[in-house]
Amino acid sequence: MHLRALLLFSLLAFSPLLTQAAPRNCLVVGISDGDTLTARCGRIGAYERVKVRIAAIDAPEKAQPYGQRSKQALSDICFRENALITEVDTDRYGRTVADVSCNGEDAGSRMVSQGWAWVYDYNRIATKRGGGLFKLQDGARVRRLGLWADANPTPPWDWRKRQRHQEQPRWGGSFF
Repeated sequence: MHLRALLLFSLLAFSPLLTQAAPRNCLVVGISDGDTLTARCGRIGAYERVKVRIAAIDAPEKAQPYGQRSKQALSDICFRENALITEVDTDRYGRTVADVSCNGEDAGSRMVSQGWAWVYDYNRIATKRGGGLFKLQDGARVRRLGLWADANPTPPWDWRKRQRHQEQPRWGGSFF
């Protein structure tokens, strides 16, 4: 009985390691913003289009200050390049959340180190990387790279929250 319980515990404890998706080699065919891209994966005649949110980073929204420059920076790194995409999760919009490497370089790390994205510590993915992304972000901030040229840039999660509050009706209730 104890052996069966130990085996069950072992399978549950190590299941994330067993179920981690294998990296996929894809071609980046579109850039939505500084942290989201579209890739074409698979073989000729059986391509699959995959919308990918880069894990552990959050870039300015397109309409936000630095949004277009952030999108261009990701485009410079990955557009029309082969990418190694390693799925980490799926977000609430159905996008694949993944580590993305273009030309052998981690796209998320490069976006953060150049100052075009923040570390976004959802699900503690960034923390699992040993804090390296936070060090890259601190370095970009100190050197005032990218969005850090602004003394107090607005993180995208705060910007989105403000946008949601502005869209709510101002009358505060029903007509009756």
